[in-house]
Formats: sequence, structure tokens, C-alpha cells
Amino acid sequence: MSSTVYDPPALEAGTLRVTPLGGLGEVGRNMTVFEYAGKLLIVDCGVLFPEEHQPGVDLILPDFEPIKNRLGDVVGLVLTHGHEDHIGAVPYLLRLKQDIPIIGSGLTLALTEAKLKEHRIRPYSLTVTEGQHESLGPFDLEFIAVNHSIPDALAVAIRTPAGTVLATGDFKMDQLPLDGRLTDLRAFARLGEEGVDLFLVDSTNADVPGFTPLERSIGPVLDQVIGKAPRRVIVASFSSHVHRVQQVLDAAAAHGRRVALLGRSMVRNMTIASDLGYLHVPEGVLIEYKKARDLPDDKIVYMSTGSQGEPMAVLSRMANLDHEIEPGHGDTVILASSLIPGNENAVYRVIDGLTKLGANVVHKGNAKVHVSGHAAAGELLYCYNILKPKNVLPVHGEYRHLIANAKLAQDTGIAAERTIVGENGTIVDLKGGVARVVGQLDLGFVYVDGSTVGEITDADLKDRRILGEEGFISVIVVVDAATGKIITGPEIHARGFAEDDTVFEDVKPKIAAALAEAARSGVRDRHALSQIVRRTIGRWVNQSLRRRPMIVPLVIEA
Repeated sequence: MSSTVYDPPALEAGTLRVTPLGGLGEVGRNMTVFEYAGKLLIVDCGVLFPEEHQPGVDLILPDFEPIKNRLGDVVGLVLTHGHEDHIGAVPYLLRLKQDIPIIGSGLTLALTEAKLKEHRIRPYSLTVTEGQHESLGPFDLEFIAVNHSIPDALAVAIRTPAGTVLATGDFKMDQLPLDGRLTDLRAFARLGEEGVDLFLVDSTNADVPGFTPLERSIGPVLDQVIGKAPRRVIVASFSSHVHRVQQVLDAAAAHGRRVALLGRSMVRNMTIASDLGYLHVPEGVLIEYKKARDLPDDKIVYMSTGSQGEPMAVLSRMANLDHEIEPGHGDTVILASSLIPGNENAVYRVIDGLTKLGANVVHKGNAKVHVSGHAAAGELLYCYNILKPKNVLPVHGEYRHLIANAKLAQDTGIAAERTIVGENGTIVDLKGGVARVVGQLDLGFVYVDGSTVGEITDADLKDRRILGEEGFISVIVVVDAATGKIITGPEIHARGFAEDDTVFEDVKPKIAAALAEAARSGVRDRHALSQIVRRTIGRWVNQSLRRRPMIVPLVIEA
């Protein structure tokens, strides 16, 4: 995997260019751009959630820079399914050009449109179903049913004169799906017969042997846990996991409990799913959160967000006793989701906090309360054997997942040079049944921080980490403009230090001596004097206190 940045050649006639802008080397930010004959087709436009080393960041977007000046060439944005890592960045793309057509299934578009409404964007959208064909510019699209942890997921076959590409989106091959909607292997086989020139395939579980367990194996476990729970039950899941919410509603109904939805996204998404007929709410089971508090403890289930330990989500706030619901002895908390890589520490902190409060925490590690939405190695091997693609580009996964997926492809007889392990910005050209890497873009993280998009840099985040971990020192010195001698100060204030400010008495003479030396040398520039102050106190703090704080010197001339 080479990170050497180099520009691709001009796109030759009759060639399809494929550029992933996100989703390679990470679980999130999924976005791929296809270019043919001067027109662009985008598949997915998702977000990545920040990790602990990115303090204050709300979301991370794909880098739109390579297509920013070409949005007029975009014939459409295809969304494979309604998870945040595939639709979360759509509002930020449509802010740049509102009339890009978005194409997806009923539920996917409903969830996307609700998100766009919050950004005051009314999209131009086209609802499609499996088996449907649509032509957008030079791209002929066929939509294929795939099974995932959200209903209505679609793979998309993209036919161009340069060849046929199959992009799976996120998928698995559950043979007894809750909604009866199988991954359409007959359509995969038909495409295989026709010839697939490039296969973009979900890698998230490529390093997991065997087959992903059945979604319906979760229902009985939830039923048992909820049935035995002596007091309140709190279930945390992704706010778009319709199947899991359905299982919780069914289990609650079976045991005479009511269900209250917690978290704005959970309420919004489940209202949409129910209105569209994807969620079947048993009569009289749902109850408003405010009314739920009047019910006896053994008659209520709270369905909340926050299964990834997000600091502002409902479950984390409960664990920190910063929510109206304070978990305690006899309460049961079920974490019904997987761990996104990078979130492990945050999740275990929440589990620990809830356990300390006396709650019984049931999670993937101690009970079968979640199965993945992604195909494991056994399922991927089936796909390779059915499709027999000429070239493979593993997508959706961290680097180890991409490598594992490429190896599976090679195990089924696909040549190593035909399996491309790329990264975000790797440009692949497809022509005459051959895919090859022709360029590498330099793509960055685009941080959403409050109302700002792309303003925060990695340097800013480094400053935040230093502030959070090493503390802060301000030094104020007033010097005579003519002579450079100190009139008052240095006045030193510190934050985030165990010691009080008197500890800095020892360094004040050193600062005075360094400034006096500078004055004798004729240094009068305030910036240069500030740097002298910064270096002097920085060296002393490092040696004496073993710290590297942020230092803000202020030299005032009088």
C-alpha cells in the first residue's frame, strides 16, 4: 500500500475511472466516485465518527476536494443503505450543490431526507427497488437486494462501455433474514455469467472465519434477558437498527412491558421505519418517554442510542448520572451492537460505569445480543466463486480487513495483480477487463466541529490534546520599548497543574536574565522576545516538572 502521491494521466476514451474518497483503511466515510466520458457517478457519502485523539470533533467527512469543481458533471449519488457511514455526509455534499439527484431505496431515502430537512435542503430524489434498471448519463445501473443490519439495502451493478462493476455496499448472506429479504445470489450468478470486470466488496468481516450468525438467533436471547429482568431494562443500539428494535418491541410485548424510545435520532428513525411499514409496532407497546416514568420498574423497556460509548449519547450520560434515568441495582442494560474499531475503550468505560452503579450489563462479550451485519470469510468466498470477477477492489474496512479480503479473492483463483489493495484516493482505471492503479490523491480528514466544516486542522487537534493532557501556562511581561528592560512581571499563571503558581518563582529570574541578555543584544521585536520567554519557561518546566504544556507568552511594550 503505497502512499506516494502522484497525479493520474488524462482519462483515456473508453476507460472507467474509480476513485474511493473514503472507506478504505477505516470503518466509515464510505464514498466512491466513478468517472466515464466526462461524467461522474457517486456511490455513498458517509461519515466517520471521531476517536479519543480527536477531541471536540463531531463528525469526519470524506474529502470532497477532488470533485469540488466538477459537481456539474455529477449525474447522481447512489446510496446503498441508510447507515450513517453511508449517508451521513450527504447534507455536506448537497450544501455545495443542492440539485445532485440522490438515488436509493424507500427507507434509505426517507432517512436521508429527514437528515437533509434539518439542513433545510430539499433534495431531488429517485426511489428504486431491487431488480430496477436506471440510466444516468453513460452509467446503466441495476439494483440488487442485499441483506444487512438495516432493511432495504441494495448492491449496485454499474454497466459502462468500459466494463461492469458490482459494488456490494454493506451486506451479509443471512439465509433466514427477519424480513424475508435474502441477498439475491441468483442476480449475482447472472452477473457472473455476464462477466464482472471489477468487484467492490465489503471487507469489514473478511478476517472473521466462517459465516455470520443468523439475525433471528438474537430474538430468543433478548426475550430471555427481558423476561428475567427484575426491574427496568435499557437496550442500547444504533438508531437505525430496525431489526433489533423490532426484536426488542416483540420481546417487551411478550412480557407485558411497554417501550419508550430515547434519543432524537432513535425516535426520528423508528417513526420513519414504522410509517413506511419496515417496523411493525405491536398494539399499545410504545409509550412516550415522559409517561413511561409513571410505570412500575418491571413494566418498562427503554430503547436508547449510545452503544458506542459516545460521550453525549443517552447511555454515556446515564453511566455518568447526567440523565434523568439513573441506572441502579436490579436494572438490566443490554448493549445490542458491535464495537466499531477505535471505540472499544469508550464502550468499556460505559460498561464499567453502569456496572459500578449496580446494573447488570449484558453485551456481546457475555451473551448473544448482537450479530454483525457484514459477510464473514465463508460468505465472501461464495461470492467470489459465484461472480468470478476479473478484478477485485476490497472496500469498507481497515487495512487488515482489506488485506484479508484480497487474500480470500486470491484463494479462489483471482491473480494477485488483479486484487487491488488501495487506500482513500487510490485511482483505478478499468479498460479491456484490466484494472490498474494509475494515481494516488492526497486526501485529508475534513472535521465537522460545531458549525464549522473543514476549519479545524490536525494542528488544532494537537493543541487540544496538549491542553487536555499537559496543561496551559500564560506569561505576561511588560518591557520598556526603548531599553528592552522589564518594567513589571513576569507574571505567570498555570491551568491543569497540581502545583500552585508559587512553583514558578524559581523560573522568573531565568526569564528576566534571558530578556536582559536580549536587550543587551539589541533585540526589540516583540515576537522574538515572546519566543525567548516561551523557550526559557518551556525548558524549565520540562526539566523541573516533566511536562510539555501549551505556553502563551505576552510581551507588552510600554
